Amino acid sequence: MLFSVLAMSVSLSNAQEKFELKSPSGLNHVSVALGTKLSWTLYNGEERMLEPSSISLDLGNGRVWGHDPKLRKVSRTSHKDLIHPPVYRKKVIKDEYNELTLDFKDYYSVVFRAYDDGVAYRFVSNEKKPFVIISEEASFNIGNDSKAYIATPKGRLNNGVEDPFYSSFQNTYNHIRISEWNDGKPGMLPLLLDRENGKKICITEADLIDYPGMYLTKNTVAGGLSGLFAPYPKHVVTEVKGLKGVVKSRENYIAKIAGQRAFPWRVAIVSSKDQQLLDNDMVYKLATPAKFSDFSWIKPGKVAWDWWNNWNVYNVDFNSGVNNETYKYYIDFAAKNKIEYVILDEGWSVEGKADLFQVVPQINLPDLISYAQKGNVGIILWAGYKAFDKDMDAICKHYASMGVKGFKIDFMDRDDQQMIDFNYRAAEAGAKHRLLIDLHGTSKPTGLQRTFPNTINFEGVHGLEEMKWAKPELDQVKYDVTMPFIRMVAGPVDYTQGAMRNANKDNFRTVYTEPMSQGTRCRQLAEYVVFESPLNMLCDAPSNYIKEPECTKFIAAIPTVWDEVIPLDSKIGEYVAIARRKGDTWYVGALTDWTARDIVLDLSFLEAGSYEAEIFKDGINVDKVAEDYKREVKKVLVTESKVYNAHLASGGGFIMKLKKK
Repeated sequence: MLFSVLAMSVSLSNAQEKFELKSPSGLNHVSVALGTKLSWTLYNGEERMLEPSSISLDLGNGRVWGHDPKLRKVSRTSHKDLIHPPVYRKKVIKDEYNELTLDFKDYYSVVFRAYDDGVAYRFVSNEKKPFVIISEEASFNIGNDSKAYIATPKGRLNNGVEDPFYSSFQNTYNHIRISEWNDGKPGMLPLLLDRENGKKICITEADLIDYPGMYLTKNTVAGGLSGLFAPYPKHVVTEVKGLKGVVKSRENYIAKIAGQRAFPWRVAIVSSKDQQLLDNDMVYKLATPAKFSDFSWIKPGKVAWDWWNNWNVYNVDFNSGVNNETYKYYIDFAAKNKIEYVILDEGWSVEGKADLFQVVPQINLPDLISYAQKGNVGIILWAGYKAFDKDMDAICKHYASMGVKGFKIDFMDRDDQQMIDFNYRAAEAGAKHRLLIDLHGTSKPTGLQRTFPNTINFEGVHGLEEMKWAKPELDQVKYDVTMPFIRMVAGPVDYTQGAMRNANKDNFRTVYTEPMSQGTRCRQLAEYVVFESPLNMLCDAPSNYIKEPECTKFIAAIPTVWDEVIPLDSKIGEYVAIARRKGDTWYVGALTDWTARDIVLDLSFLEAGSYEAEIFKDGINVDKVAEDYKREVKKVLVTESKVYNAHLASGGGFIMKLKKK
């Protein structure tokens, strides 16, 4: 009898040391182990995707949440609901997960969630007093020498040394084995792990609020990765004409914590097919819901943009540049093509003052805003973050009352705790005064677009601006068919496509004042469907668009938010194809790398019947002149086979608009 009681006691003790959590369908499975360190293991079906990976938060003074964890309570819950996002790539998001919460005695909890498309966990503080986080252990142990798609930050020089925590968050991907990652630079999130059997794990984070962003580095485990975080700024110097804050020294901790709060989600998205990554909602689902409920004033749309094309309008009788005459030309172009906004980028405020209340004499803002309103065009202003942060509430109040519709904020170039907090405060101030916020010069999105839906766009992408200073070895075409599976998983991209000057591989060259794109004209058109961007730029000069009325009319009419998205057959780094629906109209866009290819577009999502199709495809001489294209308007009969064969030239693209007759 005594032996039986002891056996039961041992069995109960062992059961308490390991906890299992499965996704609603059982596809993904997390095993959480409580030993000397808290760790988790990830399974997809019967396959182990991540080996035991330890997690912890070091509070200093010997307190480490996750070490020698003493369990107090376990709770489980299931959730099944629908999210109706006001600004997104689809009208409805299914939000279904199972959740496991482990409450520990040292005033903290760890929450695990299992979705059918991935898993996530987060620490929660139950402390009531302020404290600091010295470091965080977030490990992802693959267990073998897998390949990964890694983008390392272009660290800017700081005190004569390259600083990985001071960058534009814009770089291309290296597809290498983890063992070959030897440059010592951290990898930016999202980071994609490429397993031998074709399955992939996309690692990122969500609900990043008042906490530094996470990078990944190699750890001592074979194929293992660990989180890395920028330490908290100690001394910040204002540079770049007062527009940017550069950290000259840092504290020995990564974050200051007020007390009770939830920490960011650590996210592992699992896909068995590449195209599944093109429509993953985990970052949005894990983010804090919107802080307000009236979204009627938030208007996504397209923007006639000045900076990329260097204000180069021509065939006019005024001197182009930062002046009212030039911007009225942009406004006229936008109004004629029903483009919702015009941006006044860098140069409208007095240089070197970092004072957004000082406008250059060449610009009469009230006059421009009044002129734009007559054409149903909104004005958005550019701002360096330090200038915006001087008194963002007063700035937002002043320009909102004048009729400005939003701010494009630039030069953050960091994602330590202070800068992540700035992004939140900027979004909050914009919402208060009903202004759109485009966070340019920042890191990847982590769900702020759900918390503040007026925060409509994020850069953190190797966009078309890179063509203004590209080195000969840069392969933007390859990046274009890689980024949608990685960076775009986190959220929208301020990529700024739409070039009317296009070049094939041999003819591309860098011209800062008259830039061109790599790849074909149809590639630029298709990117308006392939890339997600609720505030979408037309990057080229109105004068160039006026010379190309067919292309201009077509891209000006493409929606920027959608009701439905369907990824089509795609392969990361080679080709990508996506179908998106707005109302009763479908758009299908496809891109290829420098390899010309024929792709089969599966149109089984369409009802059978006759459709009116407007098609732009690479022209017969596009190998010589990248701007060559062919436009067709014809009937397309969708039968039981429901496929369409499209040819894409080297560096090419394809786009089709379909409306059922």
